[in-house]
Amino acid sequence: MTTYTKFSFTRRVALLALGLSVVTVGCSQELAAADSVTLEFARNALTTGQATFIDVREPQEHATGVAAGAQLLPMRQLESRLGEIPNDLKQPVLLICNTQNRSSATLRFLRDKGYANVRFVQGGMSEWSQRGWPLVKPL
Repeated sequence: MTTYTKFSFTRRVALLALGLSVVTVGCSQELAAADSVTLEFARNALTTGQATFIDVREPQEHATGVAAGAQLLPMRQLESRLGEIPNDLKQPVLLICNTQNRSSATLRFLRDKGYANVRFVQGGMSEWSQRGWPLVKPL
């Protein structure tokens, strides 16, 4: 092989690797997008009763206000209260926390337990309250 051919071959391999990494990253982002819903979608689904809305924040966070109609289920109680979460493909479950870190972790936990129709809410309750959307005191 000549130097030119080696360079061309090396360059082609590098470009192929770069292309594959771009495709892989794109697929990962698509999968991540499928795992979440926008705050607007979540609010509408909660208001219309089209989804079970579960707030996985801790009780001291609930005390600051929750979305009306949300089921309160702190993340640390999740495993002992799994029976309270619907596992029906016709009834979506939307998980919300303060910023989406715990709700996305809860999503992974529930998926591992066989829950397929679960999504987390982008932005969380911090974004909800920043938008001035209504909050109620928990019962």
